[in-house]
Amino acid sequence: MQHKDQVLTSKDQQAVLKRLLGYAKKHRVALSLAFLLLLLGTAAELIGPILVKIFIDDYLTPREFPFEPLLWLAVIYIILHVSSVFITYIQSFMFQHIALKIIQQLRIDVFSNVERQGLSFFDRTPAGALISRMTNDTESIKDLYVTVLATFVQNIMFLIGIFAAMFYLHAKLALFCLVLLPIIFLLMQLYRKLSARFYEDMSEKLSILNSKMNETIQGMTIVQMFRQEQRLRKEFSEVNDEHMNAGMKSMKLDGLLLRPLVDLISILALILILSYFGWLSFVSPVEVGVLYAFVNYLDRFFEPVNQMMMRLSMFQQAIISAGRVFKLMDHKEYAPEQRKSEQALITEGEIEFRNVSFSYDGETDVLKNISFKAKQGETIALVGHTGSGKSSIINLFMHFYPVERGEILIDGFALNQFKNEELRKKIGLVLQDPFLYSGTIASNIRLSRKEISEEDIVNAATFVKANEFIEKLPEQYEAEVTERGSTFSSGQRQLISFARTIAANPNILILDEATASVDTETEEAIQIALKRMQEGRTTIAIAHRLSTIKDADQILVLHKGEIVERGIHSELIQKAGLYQKMYKLQRGKEISSD
Repeated sequence: MQHKDQVLTSKDQQAVLKRLLGYAKKHRVALSLAFLLLLLGTAAELIGPILVKIFIDDYLTPREFPFEPLLWLAVIYIILHVSSVFITYIQSFMFQHIALKIIQQLRIDVFSNVERQGLSFFDRTPAGALISRMTNDTESIKDLYVTVLATFVQNIMFLIGIFAAMFYLHAKLALFCLVLLPIIFLLMQLYRKLSARFYEDMSEKLSILNSKMNETIQGMTIVQMFRQEQRLRKEFSEVNDEHMNAGMKSMKLDGLLLRPLVDLISILALILILSYFGWLSFVSPVEVGVLYAFVNYLDRFFEPVNQMMMRLSMFQQAIISAGRVFKLMDHKEYAPEQRKSEQALITEGEIEFRNVSFSYDGETDVLKNISFKAKQGETIALVGHTGSGKSSIINLFMHFYPVERGEILIDGFALNQFKNEELRKKIGLVLQDPFLYSGTIASNIRLSRKEISEEDIVNAATFVKANEFIEKLPEQYEAEVTERGSTFSSGQRQLISFARTIAANPNILILDEATASVDTETEEAIQIALKRMQEGRTTIAIAHRLSTIKDADQILVLHKGEIVERGIHSELIQKAGLYQKMYKLQRGKEISSD
């Protein structure tokens, strides 16, 4: 996903188009009706010149003007044109409606697949690139259904009708005009081949632009603090210029191969037609009505050709975008597979790691032979310097990444035997950096879990002392939460996320430096709540402040992915090892800050 996509071959483009059209199968009844209306509107438009030809040759040239036939001719002509307007509106509306339904389903499908990807996929894929696939690229696909397909079908029917009318008027000349079709077809194929690389490049640069914008906006605090505006503006400008250059190349190709060449062919064809009728006038009489109708049809022949050529750019862009969307939709880097044993249920919450080793990149191990056991109700604390492997243990235990070497057991069952629903329901996770969604405080605690009542929300918030600041807000639990909870302090966001976990009443608690973002007074209140929570529940806690885990049943000291010390607080202090050094260092800092 992070590398540049390859240009689609003609065979690939055909496969993409076939797959896109497959989305229309659900709407075949509505599409059939829309196409029928399209044919009726096209027929109404094509009959017009024949009526004019009849008027010129049968009435105007012989100067005979009977009232009733001319009246009927005029009425039919007006009815056809008025009907064409209404039919065109209805079929256009139907195509738009079907297109929006298809794009809606396409976006749901691609978003659903993205949600199923494992965390390693998101480690490597920029968020902006994913957003570009699901918004910009699907929007380009919408144009295929709304404009391109309808235009191509209508104009192909229109061309068939024009040739039928031409053969009706003058078979030999119409046969000559058939030579134009392979010329137009070759021109279309040449355009598709040359334009594919330009549209692929444009789409790729747009993804990079979105990634740059997303990264800059998410990190705006750092950008402004370190005065990185100019650097980022320069980087953004460079990518923007590359996107513009790719667009300019496409425009130059459009300007050369689309309307100008078609117009040139149409002018040459018109010269030949007029020359033929001019030569014919020396040999035999020429019907003016036939000449008018033929020239009119010839002009109308090139108008749909021009429309199709102009739509080719949209078609090519839609196919390239669809190829990128389908590539994302077909990407299978899902969360670790599970055998899903029906008997695997978390009841006691006993945890065991057996010789677990793990590497993110397949080369460097971040965990090496990790083994420990936690009985029901016990608290295991993980301590160590940054990069020692604490969070990796949590990531594996939560089944965010596959356990490839070693084994993790819960209540005697291997981790991959549990359904995801069971793991997520029975294991509560509180991260160091809490994430809040746009909505209300109540919706952030509930997270759409219907079994959690309003009373449960209030009880959970009260349990972690979050009610003390929530009830001071004008709207209390219905107070608005902006994106990522930016209007709340770090401590308040943490308390809300803590209440979110407690509301589910999990069997196992995972605390990833959960109290790192709260002040000392709040932390003390949370510690009291935690003690109550931990009764009967197994807890794994990554500790930032060592003073908070002194009462843990077992403390594991990690260094470079290995457990170098283990024991309770008093034992580790007496060992005079790494834990003692870390503890004394923190105590020294606390005393000096006092």
